[in-house]
This record gives sequence, structure tokens and C-alpha cells, in this order.
Amino acid sequence: MIGRRFKDAIALRRWLVAAALVCAVIFPGRGAAAAEKPLPLHARIDRAIREAYDGPWATRADDAEFLRRVSLDLTGSIPDVETARAFLDNPDTAKREQLIDRLLDSPQYARRMATVFDVMLMERRGGNRIAAAEWQTYLRESFARNKPFNRLASEILAADGARRGPRAAAKFYLDRGGEPHLLTRDVARLFFGMNLQCAQCHDHPLVDGYLQEDYYGIYAFLVRGYIVKDKKLGVEVFAEKAEGDVKYQSVFMPEETHETGPHLPGKPPIAEPQFKKDACYEVAPADQVAAVPKFSRLAELGRLVAGGASEAMTKNIVNRLWALMMGRGLVNPVGWQHDDNPPSHPKLFNLLADDFVRTNFNVKAFLRELALSETYQRSSQLPAGVTVAQVPDDRYSVATLKPLSPEQLAWSMMQATGVTDVRQSSALHKLAGDDPRFFELLEADAPRRAIKASLLENTVHAGLQGQVGSFVNLFTGLPGMPDAYQASVQQALFLSNSPQVQGWLNPASAAGVGSLMAKLNQVEPTGAVADELFLSVFTRRPTDEECGMVGSFLAQHPGEGRAPALKELAWALLTSAEFRFNH
Repeated sequence: MIGRRFKDAIALRRWLVAAALVCAVIFPGRGAAAAEKPLPLHARIDRAIREAYDGPWATRADDAEFLRRVSLDLTGSIPDVETARAFLDNPDTAKREQLIDRLLDSPQYARRMATVFDVMLMERRGGNRIAAAEWQTYLRESFARNKPFNRLASEILAADGARRGPRAAAKFYLDRGGEPHLLTRDVARLFFGMNLQCAQCHDHPLVDGYLQEDYYGIYAFLVRGYIVKDKKLGVEVFAEKAEGDVKYQSVFMPEETHETGPHLPGKPPIAEPQFKKDACYEVAPADQVAAVPKFSRLAELGRLVAGGASEAMTKNIVNRLWALMMGRGLVNPVGWQHDDNPPSHPKLFNLLADDFVRTNFNVKAFLRELALSETYQRSSQLPAGVTVAQVPDDRYSVATLKPLSPEQLAWSMMQATGVTDVRQSSALHKLAGDDPRFFELLEADAPRRAIKASLLENTVHAGLQGQVGSFVNLFTGLPGMPDAYQASVQQALFLSNSPQVQGWLNPASAAGVGSLMAKLNQVEPTGAVADELFLSVFTRRPTDEECGMVGSFLAQHPGEGRAPALKELAWALLTSAEFRFNH
């Protein structure tokens, strides 16, 4: 009886499987939910944002607003006028997605992300143990290859400047002088999103989750490091000793001494191999010799980070990338992740972190999804009848205005005035003239055209990078502090009177191909002048009212007064609030 029931069960199962297969053929797409494709991340972002707020929403940004915004965010500059005109006139409904992909594949994207991460990790502090150019090249090449973030963070946190990883990665340690408390504070804040400075002396008095034991857990990874100029290597190295236990006391309970080994925040101390005192080094410390322990705590920190062992690290970088694109972190301010400062959208925050891990810490893919979202593409214009007070900053129902960074401002001004185009045209002619056969090969296919684009970008950047320094000096705060926007009289005077900006607009020097002033001087109809001017500076076409204002102003300055009048118009647009912000 049992055997018969067993055979009947097998027969029933076979029948059910066959029936399911027939249904799948006859009714495709009506199978189990598991067969359905999961929503892409950008759609899940938009759903989470919509579910969390039932107030007024801005409309979708128009093409001009979107083009300017995404170009600034992904490449660090406004687009050239030809790109703007082509995009605005393109009727293709998929053009935004195509634009995002082009920008992410451009050499300007890698350069932009190198600048973003340089400012994020070094906070414009001085230091020349590792040259700024070497560090920037390291970051740029990392983003050009789309290096996973956990690997990039691992290289930086394990770096000694000699044996482990690229030497440039050691700038984070070396240019902070190797000071262990400074390093602990900055590693905790910049990599784990925890501002543990107050926890050096005691548990944080206001933040329950910021514990002294976590401060010293990070400190234990770093305290054995020291800077030495190795006579054999000929460079300064962040070397590491094999000994140095960590003991600490709270200032509130000085009679109690605690001891800890290295550990990530919220994690237990790591297991460390034990060696006899005379056998704990591969290279023992000596005068002008960089010590190399058999077990490196720095290398172990890098290994843990590379393995994605810290949820705090994942959420920190996700939050910072979100803030880069959206203008505000889900946890705000960034670097203050704790239970008393929860994310504005907790489920979304977890979703983003999980997806970032699932895609192997892929920064480019993550930024692509953010840019594709309707949340990112929302207009910065308030809905009709709605005031600023009615729109909460943390609901993302209206796009956030973002002041241009010094680098964005400098490169965008050079793009608007045609300085970049003149330099690019010169580089292109030189490349074609020096070796016509090589230039022809660079046009053969997409990979080689990408090489040509990279060569030209490198040439343009090398030729114009020196123009950016004055903007960095004037439009940033104190070294070692996060960038913050603050307008000043000095900035206004620089934009008004500096020979640098005035030179870019000098009609007498506007002979170069691509110069804005050269173009404007060659255009006669007032409408065409306004169109060229607004597309070049604002990445949009002028309104009828603006065309009328341009025409009226030029009518008052005929003949020889026209060129100076055009310069005044261009200067007015360049120094306006519309140009100064990414909206």
C-alpha cells in the first residue's frame, strides 16, 4: 500500500511539472513571480522617495536643466555649446540615458571623481610627501578602470608607501604626518561615517553609539605606524612596528584602565598571531630602515575593508555619493551616522547599501542609477503656489541647489568663455599634424577613439590646470576641513576685476577658434547672439524677454561699442547666481 502511494505521488508530481511547462508555453509571462525581472535600482529609489512623502512635488527638470546638472555632477563642467544644442534638439526619448552613459565613459568622469575623492579624503590640507599630481593620477586611473570602492579604500588604508599597494595611496597617512590620533579621527569620519573625535577622552556625551572603545579599536590599527625615510628605498615610508599595546582611560573614570586590540566599530578585536619577541619582524626597525612586521595591522585593516566587513563603511560611501548627486545626504550631515541622527529614508538607505555590495562596490553603476532616477531629475523650480517653507529639505521633492565647487566654477568658466575649446582645437590640430598616420589609427574604432579622447583630455587639462589654483584659493575654507559654501567680498572682487577672468573675455584676444567673444563678434542677428551667449554660459536658450533685453542693450552700443558691450553681457551672465549654482 505504501509503495503504491509512493508511485502515485511520483506520477502526480510529473503531471504537475508537465502542466506547468504547458502553461508557460501557452501563457508566457504568467508564471511565478520569481520569473519577473526585479525593478532597476533607480525605480526602487523613486518608489521609496514617493512612499515617504505626500506633499507637493516639482515637475521633471527640462532638458536644459538636466543637461547642465548631470554634466557638472559627472564631469565637473558645463557642456560645450555644440553638445548643448545637439542634446536640446534631439527628439530621442532615450537621450538622457544615452547622455549619462556617454558622460560616465568619458575621461572627464574619471578626472571629476579624482577631484571629488581628493577633496573628500584630503580636505585640501597641505603636505608634499606624496606629490598632489601623483595622488591625483592614482585616483583618476582608479576611476578610469572603475576600481571597486572597497578595493580603493583597502589600498589607501593598508598603504605604507613602499611595499603594499601603489605608493600614491599612502598620501592619506603620510601627508597627515602619521599622527595616530589625527589618523584615527579622519579614518573614522571619512571611511566609517562616525565623528569620534569626542570619544578620544570618553564615550561621546551626546551620541550613545560613539564609544571610546571604538575610537581606540581604530587607533590600535594605526598607532604602530610611524614615518621614516628608508635609506634603501630613498623615500619616506609609513612603516609599522610589531609592538605597541593600546590602553586607555575615560577622563570621567581615570582609575579604570581598559585595553583593546584593533577592531572595526561595533566589532570584536581581531585575532592576531603571536610571535616570540625576537621573531616578530621580517625587517627589524633600525636607523633609516622601515620596519616590516610579520603581522601587519594596517594590512589587516585593508583586508577587512576589502572584504566588505563594515556596514558602516558601505553606508558612509553610499551616503556621500548620494549627497554628491542629490545635494544632501540621507544621513545629514555626512560623517555623523548614529542612531540619534537617523537617515531620512531608512529603508532606502539599507536598499542602497545592499545594492552597492551586490554590485561589488561599483561606483560608476551606482552613480548611473542615481542619475537615471526621477528623484535626481526633478526640477529645482518650486511647484506653483508652493513656498520654500512648505518643502522639507529631506524629502527630495524639489531638486536641491548646489554651489559649484572651485574646480567646477573654474572649468565651467573656461568652457563658457571658449578657453577650453580653443585649447582642445589646438591639441587636436597638433595631434593630427605631428603624426597623421597615428591620428588616422585613433579614428579606426570605438576603443581607439576613446584613447584619442583621453589623450586630448590630458593635454587640455595639463595646459589649463594652472588656471584653477586661484579659484581653489578663494572659494574654499580652512585646510583640513570639509568644503563649505560661503560668499565673500574677495570672491566678488576676483570675478569682477581679476586679469584672469577679464582676459578670458577680452575682445582683443578673441581670435582663437572656439572663443566665445570671437563667436559673438561674428554673429549679427540679435536673436542669434542671445542664443549663442545663453547656450554657452547657461546651457539653455534665452526666453523672449531675455532676447529683447540683449537686443535693447546692444542697440545702445553700436559700432565700436558693440564688442565691449558683448563682453559686459557675457561677464554679467558668468557672475550671476544662475551660473554660480548647480540647479
